Amino acid sequence: MDNHTLKELTRASGGFAMLAVDQREAMRLMFAAAGAASPVADSVLTDFKVNAAKILSPYASAILLDRQFCYRQVVEQQAVADGCATIVAADEFIPGNGIPVDNVEIDKNIDPQAVRREGARALKLLVLWRSDEDAQQRLNRVNEFNRLCHSNGLLSIIEPVVRPPRRGDKFDREQAILDAAKELGDCGADLYKVEMPLYGKGSRQALLTASQRLNEHISVPWVILSSGVDERLFPRAVNIAMTAGASGFLAGRAVWSSVIGLPDTAQMLRDVAAPKLQRLAEIVDENMARRR
Repeated sequence: MDNHTLKELTRASGGFAMLAVDQREAMRLMFAAAGAASPVADSVLTDFKVNAAKILSPYASAILLDRQFCYRQVVEQQAVADGCATIVAADEFIPGNGIPVDNVEIDKNIDPQAVRREGARALKLLVLWRSDEDAQQRLNRVNEFNRLCHSNGLLSIIEPVVRPPRRGDKFDREQAILDAAKELGDCGADLYKVEMPLYGKGSRQALLTASQRLNEHISVPWVILSSGVDERLFPRAVNIAMTAGASGFLAGRAVWSSVIGLPDTAQMLRDVAAPKLQRLAEIVDENMARRR
């Protein structure tokens, strides 16, 4: 069994321009906020995700899908373009305390061999990072996930996302992102997906310094995500993060959130979301060219 390599997730330039459509209850909330009929049916999410895969995957080096709402449908409809690799979310989101994702487990219903046969190259695990939770437990889960991936010939992508501590109200997001990188940046995963410092706001120098500090603690290739970043700021964020050492992005909201809930989704994905993704991919290629 040949193990997959990161090159299979990159553009020809060697950079990552990857699209995420694995949002689950968060996407349902986005549809509700955009005025969709309530309650928002599962089929609304599935249709959007399949459409996004069909229309946007030609411009992405890889696409991240979730098992709950779209993986099976995307495979059956052959919705992913030939040049775009498939990544499957292997995280089970556990709601609680009034939020859609309060805890995360490795999804026991995922069949790594089956998704590999169907062409997937990698699995992804969301890791919630709270300063007052057991670091060893987090590390154990990540190690278990890495073993699951590598023993099945798949790449391992981890996505540490910081949250306020369970107890007390002191929360320094920027320090937490850095602390998570110190803890998990050398844990044996193949790719590290990180939150953009300062939500992509502030001066170029402040963002560059924060991104460079992250780069010092992540020993594998890393990419940024777009959640929490104003989509108008995300192209600049990709540019700055890559100047600091990142290798691209794995993002959804910065590409397609503005078309959620609009009539004629397919047309909007083509007219609005596709050009955004193409521009982001160009930024990745430009930055990779500078490294040569």
